[in-house]
Amino acid sequence: MDERPGWRARFVRGVYADQNDSRAVRRALAGVLSASEGGRRLNVGSGATRLGQGVVNLDRRAAGSTHVVGDALALPFAAGAFQLVVSQETIEHVSDPFLAAREMARVMANNGVLYLQLPFVIGYHPGPEDYWRFTRAGIGQLILQAGLNVETLEQSVSGGTGSYRILVEFVAGSFDAAWAALYWPAKAAAAILLYPLKWLDGWIHRGAQRDRIAGGYFVIARKLG
Repeated sequence: MDERPGWRARFVRGVYADQNDSRAVRRALAGVLSASEGGRRLNVGSGATRLGQGVVNLDRRAAGSTHVVGDALALPFAAGAFQLVVSQETIEHVSDPFLAAREMARVMANNGVLYLQLPFVIGYHPGPEDYWRFTRAGIGQLILQAGLNVETLEQSVSGGTGSYRILVEFVAGSFDAAWAALYWPAKAAAAILLYPLKWLDGWIHRGAQRDRIAGGYFVIARKLG
């Protein structure tokens, strides 16, 4: 069976929602993966992502890259089982992100590391449902209540991408209001034509008010014994 994603999913992942490929994300992920080599590692909400050898992929639905089918609210692993836990753009899709963060902390070994990536300015995107958005301060509280210590909290993508995502949805929604069949063609066209807005991320990130329309964040946190 061909388990490759369809053209729409590939387009969304490669053009519209390419935040996992931002320079900041690639650099941070490479760092935590390199530092955890030789230890057990878990990717919660992995989807089709493959982070490398020895990373256990957990998702709520089976796919070609899934090793374990499970729920982020009740991870099917023993306490302290993993040296590294990664979760990218997943926790907004669970009904209780605070419980999910505590579950990730539970399965981390002492001195283990969590890499958690979350959206802020982004349109509604059910998969299968979409519940939450996270400010910098909110992420700090999410990590604190899980009993972890923040080491790094940075933007994954900045205000250029945040503005892009909302404007693309505005254009697509305007066409959808006229005729529902136009939503996806309009979204694809807007995603391509407005793409240069993303190039402003570096400029907007220099400003003191950069957190007002950030596209999203990642946090690296450690579990201290």
